[in-house]
Amino acid sequence: MLKTANISTKNFFESALNKNNLSQQRSELLIRIAENIAKEYSINQTVNLNFICTHNSRRSQLGQAWSFFAAAYFNLNINAYSGGTEVTAFYRNTVKTLQKVGFLFQVVDFSHQNPKYQISFDGANKTILGFSKLYDDPENKNPYMAITTCDSADENCPFIPSATHRFHLPFVDPKHSDGKEKQDEVYLQTNKQIAGEIYFIFSNVKKIIS
Repeated sequence: MLKTANISTKNFFESALNKNNLSQQRSELLIRIAENIAKEYSINQTVNLNFICTHNSRRSQLGQAWSFFAAAYFNLNINAYSGGTEVTAFYRNTVKTLQKVGFLFQVVDFSHQNPKYQISFDGANKTILGFSKLYDDPENKNPYMAITTCDSADENCPFIPSATHRFHLPFVDPKHSDGKEKQDEVYLQTNKQIAGEIYFIFSNVKKIIS
């Protein structure tokens, strides 16, 4: 079990929203996502979310991990997945920044190119499988709502015919810091931003359906 936590996942999650200064435009986007999740949840009593980015190595994996945690935290039957338009790897710095905030990683299929991890956290009653894959990989259950996380223009993101809804929620790629002095700090900041925005979405879903 790979664990290097400096802070509990719960504390990091709860504090992340307070450290995010959301613009009105960003808040409106997050609320729109929450409203559509809540609408589908009210009909089906479950929702599948698929976070999609080009390489499925950083931002989309963070979105999946925090949605997995948020579903347990808010007691919602929401399943979290991620994928890309290319297969690369669950990047080591992404794994590292999640470990620092309490996520647990168990290697279940070792590969230098693309290892697979069972991911959990203290108190979790289930795990998710983390590895780089295409957005339409069989591991990602249909139907799903697609949330694209690339910070390129929305029109450059892939057409996703199997998605019931598609939202563009861009984050700056922490890749630019790889190998540099502030690498860990940049990844932690991206981690915090995504955690905070997932908290915002899920808390609004809970509020709406209640």
